Amino acid sequence: MSAIPYSDDVLDSSVSLFQLADVSKNLGLPLAKVHQLLRDRKIIAVKRRGVLGVPELFFDADGSIVKWLPGLLAVLGDGGYTDVETLRWLFRADESLPGRPVDALHGDLAREIIRRAQAMAF
Repeated sequence: MSAIPYSDDVLDSSVSLFQLADVSKNLGLPLAKVHQLLRDRKIIAVKRRGVLGVPELFFDADGSIVKWLPGLLAVLGDGGYTDVETLRWLFRADESLPGRPVDALHGDLAREIIRRAQAMAF
């Protein structure tokens, strides 16, 4: 089994993270399945102060992965974006949006975020 992939922590310290054990609990999956989600790039983890964590904004209020996130990560990854570049884009304020792309994934603008990612990636 390969190592658990993670990105450098390029996020603002105010971005809350779930530790992998919390992700496992919230999703109702064994920790090994969470590791597989990371290897499959369905979610991205960062290492903060020696501990792996996944941004809380990658999850809905019910604890499930935001519906649009895995597809968005696939589009950006296929377009050559690294995890660091993806995280920076997702968490950077965008004046043309009400907030950041990661915030828009939770609302009516999710399809617009996917469209923008497709345009950026190719």
